[in-house]
Formats: sequence, C-alpha cells, structure tokens
Amino acid sequence: MTWLAIAVLGAGTYLVRLAGLLLRGRVTVPERLQRLLDLGAAALLVALAATAALTQGDGFAGWARPAGVAVAGVAALLKAPFVLVVVLAAATTAGLRLAGVP
Repeated sequence: MTWLAIAVLGAGTYLVRLAGLLLRGRVTVPERLQRLLDLGAAALLVALAATAALTQGDGFAGWARPAGVAVAGVAALLKAPFVLVVVLAAATTAGLRLAGVP
C-alpha cells in the first residue's frame, strides 16, 4: 500500500509540474490572482519557518532556537553574507544552550 501511495503522489506531482509547463502560454492569470498567489507562497514559507523554529516534536523547542532564528533574521536584513548568517544563528543558539537556556 505504501509503494502505491508513493507512486500515485509522484505521478501526480509530475503531472502538475508538466501541466504548468504545457499551459504557461495558453492560460493567463489575472494580475490580482497572481499577486495573491505570490503572497500565499510567502505566507506558506513564513509558516514553515515559524513551525521549524518554534516547535520540536509535540511541544515548544525552547528559547535558544527562536533567538538564533531572530539573530539570523536581523543579519539577513542587514544583508550579511549567507555563511555569516548561518554561523551567527548557530553560535547564538549554541551559546544560549551552553548558558543553560533551553
């Protein structure tokens, strides 16, 4: 049953992507709908990042991880290089955990 589900989901994903390529020039999306689709994609990305930053298993991940994400966000807003953003986030989280912050 599991392999059948994986095959069906894989085929569905392939067909959706293929439909996007085949229909790109034939279907026009109104500007308002295009704007809403863009906002929806951004909202989904923020929700995914928030869930990953704030939860672990069934509960709250503790304060060290969200603090690291916040430091990374500030560094990214200041246009720091990506490697520096990652290092700052990891160092902040590790330092807080070393200090005993969960």
